Amino acid sequence: MCMEQGAKGQTVEPGIGRTVMMSFGAALEKAELELQKEGFGILTRIDVRDTLKKKLGVEQAPFVILGACNPPLAHRALQAAPEVGLLLPCNVVVRDLGQGKTRVEAINPHAMMSLFPEAALHDVAHEIADRLMRVIAKI
Repeated sequence: MCMEQGAKGQTVEPGIGRTVMMSFGAALEKAELELQKEGFGILTRIDVRDTLKKKLGVEQAPFVILGACNPPLAHRALQAAPEVGLLLPCNVVVRDLGQGKTRVEAINPHAMMSLFPEAALHDVAHEIADRLMRVIAKI
């Protein structure tokens, strides 16, 4: 796993997540619900399993990437640094680990924003991270 260096040289994990004892379908449903409660809409939903099956003919455990966006927070980030648009929306991954376990992960906003150290993004990154951590904690 690749880690970014923060503005002050500390290592920043690229993602935040946890493994839950829950079926893939239930975890995906719960992730979408909790994202909505935190003000995130789902802009994209990529079914990696289905795509790999159709395009490559390979089997993959259930794996979905949700492109989540909180419009007010996205607007604040874009006002500070329009280049942040390269990193939007925030990806939230739900993947089946088998045996009733599911991994739920989200991009770490601090890692994303560390790519733009000159911009005033610390506050918005912190707020997004807090919301995503709450989402993951409630799954």
